[in-house]
Amino acid sequence: MQSLLSPASQEVVRATAGVVAENMVKITSHFYPRMFADRPDLLNVFNRADQAVGEQAQALAASVVAYAVQLIDPDAPSFEPVLDRIAHKHVSLGIRAEQYTIVGRHLMAAIGEVLGDAVTPEVAAAWDEVYWLLAMQLAAAEARLYALGGVDPAQPWRDYRVAERRDEVPGEVITLVLAPVDGQPVPQHRAGQYVTINAALSDGSTQPRQYTLSGAARPDTMQVTIRRVRGTADTPAGMISNLLHDDTPVGTILQVSIPCGDVYVDDSDSPVMLVSAGVGVTPMAAILEDLAQRAPHRPVILAHADRSAASHPLHDSMSATAASMDSVAAHCWYEQADESASARGAHTGFMDLSVVEVPADVRVYMCGPLPFMREARRTLLDRGIPADHIRYEVFGPDLWAQNPDAA
Repeated sequence: MQSLLSPASQEVVRATAGVVAENMVKITSHFYPRMFADRPDLLNVFNRADQAVGEQAQALAASVVAYAVQLIDPDAPSFEPVLDRIAHKHVSLGIRAEQYTIVGRHLMAAIGEVLGDAVTPEVAAAWDEVYWLLAMQLAAAEARLYALGGVDPAQPWRDYRVAERRDEVPGEVITLVLAPVDGQPVPQHRAGQYVTINAALSDGSTQPRQYTLSGAARPDTMQVTIRRVRGTADTPAGMISNLLHDDTPVGTILQVSIPCGDVYVDDSDSPVMLVSAGVGVTPMAAILEDLAQRAPHRPVILAHADRSAASHPLHDSMSATAASMDSVAAHCWYEQADESASARGAHTGFMDLSVVEVPADVRVYMCGPLPFMREARRTLLDRGIPADHIRYEVFGPDLWAQNPDAA
């Protein structure tokens, strides 16, 4: 396929891609503080926790480099799946096309400030072209998603009332059932998609967080299941998860995006395998409920890992759903063995998919921490499951999407 990049810029990018890639995390780490100093209002759009640990900078760096490489290398992996995933994330956050101008100006300035004299006018022009090709493709994909969702990008949020609140794991995991304040139907969506809650903070600012819809599509409500993120010696407590746990009684009004996400169950009759760890079970709960309603005959394998039986979210509701279907095989791994774990026939220790019978034509959906998903994916690949039969969802910056085979 002919490159979208001009011939002159192709040569420059080919000659400089190595040094830019080597310094891109440094560039993006410099870019964000620069942009926020000029536009503090954008702090409301970006996850401050991801900024604090540097994951957002790493994800942006990997995306720009991967996009540039596929512009100059016809044998490079397609960037389309990554572009589609980024577009869904951006729409869930209410990113607008005009904001690409702000990002582009500060990103190019950061490249010049980090690389110094190496950034000649020719180099600057070539990488500016790379950025704008990426920005325009994303803006077009996002415009399409906004249009399909019937959403004005200038007003991406809709008010929902907390209609019901359930403790899934006392003190640790809650489910919030959300109903539109305007009384109109919820947007159409697919099991496995997510929404963003734009939480209001006490200082008047807002912070967005993405949460999977943990139930099948319903006409008048959506539900999300939220784990409380507790602080550790290395990471702070989750600002928004704790706020939602502590300050959202029934009746609370929340700003919520349209459902987004490119990981949802296909419509074939192939067996489905749902692999999860911890609160990563939430999209699996939605997919299982959806299959129970639409295709209860479709074989399903559930594989979940958790600390203990007591910390396993949505176990009882998923078990009830599974009981209504024709063929569901459930496997659990708990780090802590106790009577509840034994009663469920759970394995002790970490997940080991090598002991699970897996059909060759299975379609796999995964959600959980990246190291967990890398190990699960590696095991399935070793067992002959094609890579394109394995889909995954990750929340926060996706540090895996650009090169999952590096795991």
